[in-house]
Amino acid sequence: MSQAHQKEYEQLRISRLHAFYGESHILHGIDMEVKRGELVTLLGRNGAGRSTTLKAIMNMVGRRTGSIMINGEETMSCAPHHIARLGVGYCPEHRGIFSGLNVMENLTLPPIVRSGGLELEEIFSMFPNLYERRASQGSKLSGGEQQMLAMARILRTGANMLLLDEITEGLAPVIVEKLGDVLVKLKEKGLTIVLVEQNFHFAAPLADRHYVMEHGQIVEEISAGELESKQSMLDKYLGV
Repeated sequence: MSQAHQKEYEQLRISRLHAFYGESHILHGIDMEVKRGELVTLLGRNGAGRSTTLKAIMNMVGRRTGSIMINGEETMSCAPHHIARLGVGYCPEHRGIFSGLNVMENLTLPPIVRSGGLELEEIFSMFPNLYERRASQGSKLSGGEQQMLAMARILRTGANMLLLDEITEGLAPVIVEKLGDVLVKLKEKGLTIVLVEQNFHFAAPLADRHYVMEHGQIVEEISAGELESKQSMLDKYLGV
């Protein structure tokens, strides 16, 4: 494969990534790659460095060293808003919606950073709950509706690579199932997804590959086809 074609094929390549919060050294030489249209998970126990990896991609940590290539462009010196303009949408663990604004205001406020964002009709087709609650204030939504709104806001901006942090945490099983359906649809649209997830049973059938993290390092890479043969190893790292 030529270098040009390799860049076109890969959307994200992380090499020798270290990340720090003050004096705390959180990530210790992360190497990973994500191809266009893939759904890749970061698995591991709490404190393994999974959320910090997403924040480091967005340059939202205290300090980072190494290399993060997005669409073939080095981004280590880029501000977070420039990284967003490369088509990266970050959905933090605590959702980050504007709780004082209603659903429609939340959806129309974020700037369109690149072409290809979902129209409101597509958003409401994907998240019918949001259409029903479109005049409701963010603080009045259920946890599941807030999570749907957080994802919908990103999809409006034109992002084609989503960094999703613990989107199922604390949600009812019926909502978790709905979010799984949404991720399948987004994959079918060609979006690239990096998913930090504690709920392995939710993530397993969705992902093309899994990176297992421990103590700020990637200790294993597992393809979807290897899950069954590596289950005991996963149990060891995840404590499930």
